[in-house]
Amino acid sequence: MKILMVYPETPDTFWGFKNAVKFISKKASEPPLGLITVAAMLPPVWEIKLIDMNVSPLKDNDIKWADYVFLSGMIVQYKSFKEVIKRCNVIGTKIIAGGPLATTEYKGILGVDHFILNEAEITLPQFLTDLENGNPKFIYTTNEYPSINLTPIPRYELLEMKKYATMDIQYSRGCPYDCEFCSITWLNGRKPRVKSTKQFLSELDYLYNLKWRGEIMIVDDNFIGNKRILKNELLPSLIKWNREKKYPFKFITEASINLADDKELSDMMIEAGFSTVFVGIETTNEDSLIECGKKQNTRRSLNESIDKLHDSGFIVSGGFILGFDNDTQNSFEQMINFIQKTGIVTAMVGLLNAPSGTKLFNRLKSEKRILENFTGNNMDGSINFIPIMPYQQLINGYVKVIKTIYAQEQYYNRIKVFLKNYKLPNWHSNKISKTDLKAFLKLIWKLGLNENGKIYFWKLVVVSLFKYPQKFSLAMTLAVYGFHFRKIAALL
Repeated sequence: MKILMVYPETPDTFWGFKNAVKFISKKASEPPLGLITVAAMLPPVWEIKLIDMNVSPLKDNDIKWADYVFLSGMIVQYKSFKEVIKRCNVIGTKIIAGGPLATTEYKGILGVDHFILNEAEITLPQFLTDLENGNPKFIYTTNEYPSINLTPIPRYELLEMKKYATMDIQYSRGCPYDCEFCSITWLNGRKPRVKSTKQFLSELDYLYNLKWRGEIMIVDDNFIGNKRILKNELLPSLIKWNREKKYPFKFITEASINLADDKELSDMMIEAGFSTVFVGIETTNEDSLIECGKKQNTRRSLNESIDKLHDSGFIVSGGFILGFDNDTQNSFEQMINFIQKTGIVTAMVGLLNAPSGTKLFNRLKSEKRILENFTGNNMDGSINFIPIMPYQQLINGYVKVIKTIYAQEQYYNRIKVFLKNYKLPNWHSNKISKTDLKAFLKLIWKLGLNENGKIYFWKLVVVSLFKYPQKFSLAMTLAVYGFHFRKIAALL
């Protein structure tokens, strides 16, 4: 059996970092972890190829070669997803679709031969058995959440690894919180399921032996969902593993704001090699936090929580949302001030949307406020429901926030605030590679010589070089991110 795995193209978004990865001669920020995990579940005698359309073109001959095309993706990739289906239909190659997009939107997707929905550890073996017996069904689905202790090591060797800025790995699935707008809990459940420490380290060994070095994104819904196991099992072993190998990997992950309340956990994560943590802050409006069920963000000073995380050694990326029912005209300025004051350089501000299956979707549908235009990209100015705030007022306020926080003066000032508050981990190294040097020369050319407002860039160079020399390379990396963010902001 010949299997072609296809990952659709992701449009230009804040998350894609397409304009940033070019500085380090990469094509994409992250690989399709789901597809290479599924690849490891297929019969070993099958011949498998993978095309990630974000790093390589999908050719008709690739489709003609395959007996089946396995297609997966996220909502934001819907347009490319449907185009791949159309191409396969015209050529006559059968399509098997799965992943988050297929699971949530399969009823509106035409042209797929078989849907393998929910988590593949349960539904894929059922399909494979039926396929072998010659009677595969149209849809395979389940309400169960499988143990991931037996999930195989993803087939990273199928990737064109040199084309990615980071590698992905998964430790757990599920989140103990149940935010109204989030699809995680109905897709992956509220009880975090974790891999064994041995299993996780085996995957790291696999990547290490494939000569990967650099950043690894732990793609968990909430990495600290099970603190007890982290503190007692995984992190002590991960600290030992990374220390013995002289820190070949730096980890990025997502966690809830209560990480700031646990100094022991923070210190262990930093010692294990964690560098960046994405935190869903959403809003500084407490009424809006209560509205969406984000109670873990209430009854605290969000400013102090971010300061603690920066002081612990984490680079905090923040997620923010506008468009809650309780948002007011003051929400826009409050968000700008919070982002600038805390020095959250990578601030992802999006409009509220209601993905299918979420509590928010069901509530708004019952209120007859749902619109049929969900793009999955909450930063393109689209919204799939009728907001309480007049839409024109909401979109104008949203654009104001984006244009302000990613204007050069404000952005570079925010980097300076961050550099002042941020504490470098002990394992930090200022070793400069050839790739780093080439990236710096590109940076000087684009930001220091050919971009309007370059005076702000040069001020950052001087400040970081003389006041924070150990953080200079980090400051330049954040400057690159700013270039990407400005390109995306200009599309609004």
